[in-house]
Amino acid sequence: MTTITVGEAVARTLEAYAVSAVYGVISIHNLPIADAIGQRGQVRFVPSRGEAGAVTMADGHTRVGSLGVALTSTGAGAGNAVGAMLEALNAGTPLLHITGQVEKAYLDRDAGFIHETRDQMGFLQACSKRAYRACTPEQVVPLLHRAIQEAMTLPRGPVSLEIPIDIQASQVDWVETAPSEPAGPAPVAEAEIETLAERVLAARRPVLWIGGGCLEAGEAVRRLADAGIPVVSSTHARGVLPDSHPRSLRAFHSAPAVEELFAGSDLMLVAGSRLRSNETRTYSVTLPRPLVQVDVDPAAAHRNYSADAFLCGECNDVLSRLADRLEGQRVPDEDYDRDIAQAVRDAEKALRTQVGEYAALSDAVREALPEDGIFVRDITVSGSTWGSRLLPIERPLSNIHSLAGAIGQGLATGIGCAVGGQGRKVVTLVGDGGLMLMVGELATLAQEDIDMTLLVMNDGGYGVMRGIQDKYFEGRQYYNDLETPDFQSFAKALSLPHWKVERSEDFHAVLAEAVGKDGPAVVEVDMARVGPLEFSGPPQKTLY
Repeated sequence: MTTITVGEAVARTLEAYAVSAVYGVISIHNLPIADAIGQRGQVRFVPSRGEAGAVTMADGHTRVGSLGVALTSTGAGAGNAVGAMLEALNAGTPLLHITGQVEKAYLDRDAGFIHETRDQMGFLQACSKRAYRACTPEQVVPLLHRAIQEAMTLPRGPVSLEIPIDIQASQVDWVETAPSEPAGPAPVAEAEIETLAERVLAARRPVLWIGGGCLEAGEAVRRLADAGIPVVSSTHARGVLPDSHPRSLRAFHSAPAVEELFAGSDLMLVAGSRLRSNETRTYSVTLPRPLVQVDVDPAAAHRNYSADAFLCGECNDVLSRLADRLEGQRVPDEDYDRDIAQAVRDAEKALRTQVGEYAALSDAVREALPEDGIFVRDITVSGSTWGSRLLPIERPLSNIHSLAGAIGQGLATGIGCAVGGQGRKVVTLVGDGGLMLMVGELATLAQEDIDMTLLVMNDGGYGVMRGIQDKYFEGRQYYNDLETPDFQSFAKALSLPHWKVERSEDFHAVLAEAVGKDGPAVVEVDMARVGPLEFSGPPQKTLY
């Protein structure tokens, strides 16, 4: 029997799960694992400039590729990862976070040992779906299997595993073990599917609202749309039904034209969506009745809107079985189709008018980005307007963004998407304010030669906050102007190809050139010169 270090056992186990990349910051409290990954050379290690960046990269990687893994140190290192873990938790991203810990002899003693922190498991449990601690060398591999299985089991989420440094360096007998499969949910009873089909067939103008729980239900959603049911998606579910489908309402959930369509509807089916506050104007959008909710998580029932019926099941299974029963039973209505098409035209026209010159930037990005490309957007004015709803999306998980709403994660998310996407081109949209939160990851972009174009919208501050203050605080503007570096010089210092755009007429040419290059590129948009972008705050009925 072969005896190896726990660090090598971790590396071998990750290889068994076909992990293609680990993101992290090396430390005295994780070096046995990092050393084993380096020696074996089977898994790419991407050295981020901070732990928040590492977890965010792993999040982006997982959303578009295989299992993403982040490796951090203990104490402050693990603490730096919390915000990124909260994002992954909100997004239901099944990533694995491996963190070190001080030697077992000093655990939980408040001994002042280097990198020690009080109740590390407490904050890991708060920001993870589950958190585990290995207490013996023999526990590590079984706990790794358990953690990955837990992360991949619906409803998915990030899982943390804490391994004390002396355990990482310990020797164990290596026994090959097969990867664990995630537990599957119980199927919805046939009688419930039959009742749902009867409801849909009895409705004259039903609407389907899809969320992240439908990311793997594209074929079922398309079949329902082909049967005459319009589909509105959360921003996370953009592309599950291609925007080009004639019954796609895209993500125009709170557009007046689409709300008018809702008003004439006699059934809404909500599948795998939380009906988040920013997509329903803090739950004030009136949704059609009856409202039927489908979700794999029983705790989701009636969470934000009361439902007339709730089916606890996996969305692809439920919607596929529903589509089977509607096959040949439901004929699309021509008048309804005309209203659907008109609602989309009106919503898009209103948004193009709102964003003004930047509609041309949206068009330029779409034209430059390959068909299978990935668009990543940070929380910024452009991301919340044309980036979220105007930019056409034809595939699921090709418009990636923060679900928790935190700024500053765009750059690192884009890097993870570029690595996890394995050859798919990435364009990442950030604001100047958000970029500065993880600006160090520009060095990661350069060092790793990431095939990504970073699009920096520079308005000299927090544009979203300006809009909110203008709308809710009588136009009083405080603390939203920021001193920003010369991004062109910054890019030059890292030998990154770079452009600065000051006229909307140049959007197409510059984006085509930048995105057309292999490797990293930086495009800065001088918004003061291009012109204003109207944004009047979040779509909610009140700030408080």
